[in-house]
Amino acid sequence: MSDKTILTPEQRRLLLATPAGWLACGFGSGLAPVAQGTFGSLAALLPWLLLRSLPLQLYVFAVAVAFVIGVWACGIAGRVLGVDDHRSIVWDEFVGLWIALLPVLAGPWWGVVLGFALFRLFDVWKPWPIRQLDRRLKGGVGVMVDDVVAGVFAAVVLELVLVSLR
Repeated sequence: MSDKTILTPEQRRLLLATPAGWLACGFGSGLAPVAQGTFGSLAALLPWLLLRSLPLQLYVFAVAVAFVIGVWACGIAGRVLGVDDHRSIVWDEFVGLWIALLPVLAGPWWGVVLGFALFRLFDVWKPWPIRQLDRRLKGGVGVMVDDVVAGVFAAVVLELVLVSLR
């Protein structure tokens, strides 16, 4: 099965039948018929609105825990679907976006929009080393790591923009 295929009803049922699958598909946002990564990133904004009120150390801890849980959940979902990084698996977008938005935890609304756009740009474009990580790492770690690095790239660029405007 190619990662470009639409889920069959049986695959959808299997994915949603477990907590790992439900989480990996971003609470259902990865089941959108198109642009699953974008829909997953948009869905990630809702829990981010709660997470951003945490003290910085707790926010970072929560994102780290979300990463570890994501490695587990995405690994299981990939095995269920027969594809490590099926496009319906979007928990990696949640974690990547939360990293990208670190500079705007208390920032302006437009910073959230810019952080979202930068994260999607780096996630889709996959500049070095993101592309290599995406190709070489397998399983849940492979699913998660390229989006974490895309989130770091987006956070760095966003911080540079914010600093230049101060």
